[in-house]
Amino acid sequence: MRFTTLAAFAAASLFVATPVLAQDDHADWPSSLTIGTASQGGTYFIYGTGLGGLITQELGINASGEVTGGPVQNSTLVETGDHLMGLVTMGPAYEAWTGASELAPGVEHKSLRALFPMYQTPFQAVALTSSGIESVADFDGKRVSVGPAGGTAATYWPRYFEILGVSPEISYSGANDAVGQVKDGLIDAFAFAAGVPIAAFSQIAAENDVNIFGFTEEQRDEILAEMPEMAAFDTPGGLYDGFPEEIPTVAMWNFAIASETMPESLAYEITKLVMENNERMVQIHSAAAESIVENVDKNTFMPFHPGAVRYYEEIGIEIPDALRE
Repeated sequence: MRFTTLAAFAAASLFVATPVLAQDDHADWPSSLTIGTASQGGTYFIYGTGLGGLITQELGINASGEVTGGPVQNSTLVETGDHLMGLVTMGPAYEAWTGASELAPGVEHKSLRALFPMYQTPFQAVALTSSGIESVADFDGKRVSVGPAGGTAATYWPRYFEILGVSPEISYSGANDAVGQVKDGLIDAFAFAAGVPIAAFSQIAAENDVNIFGFTEEQRDEILAEMPEMAAFDTPGGLYDGFPEEIPTVAMWNFAIASETMPESLAYEITKLVMENNERMVQIHSAAAESIVENVDKNTFMPFHPGAVRYYEEIGIEIPDALRE
């Protein structure tokens, strides 16, 4: 697979341009557009609702983010046509694509189409310092929330626990609810996955003495040996109060996806809007610093929407035949 990028395109991201659309170009556009995100307090919710506002402002279509269980559910909502767009991590999306989704087992989600890269999702956990929990190894027998059922965290943390040989009592809840439960002593820890900084983690770290951690180098090596779809990631220091050093963990890439039924011109304009306005996307959430054309090649299996393909080719990025419809 080969992607080539025009060097001159970097300058284009400095401009904010409202597209001039002929009426015929959007005659088949829907009157509204729903973007599947995740729970409140997580990065998906902030990113998706902000993206919806940008689309509404610049493209004149009423777009909004909706709270969901996360990528596993978002994949199915887009496949069934309940949502026209969704935000997904590529691990759950691949399982949905191949019919291995936990939500819809046996159903190959072949209506999914990639639009643009978002950012990497690292896996992190938080616990009150008073709990004595400093590492995933301390989770054995503890009450641990892994985010909302159907989300990336809920899908992958149990797999990590199995690999590392720990057996916590798992529960499910949204990010804001989970940190509240940690503070109230209803659970011992919250293990999550989201673009950093995670708003809910920032909140609890600012108000309480906490431990925020990912995996030790040895734990990470064990996970990577068993799960090649993951990548090593070091969360930058200084993102949370009291944590100036990098935090080693694992991560996976996120993409915005659309239904194959999305009009080509709409997919083109949404992709163009995001890829050419990175400064505005970063204002929505700092994780969007990775929402750039140089990361288009992080999708290796899902066909790009024809509208997205048209945009990328206009700026000099060649999409491999295997990733076209």
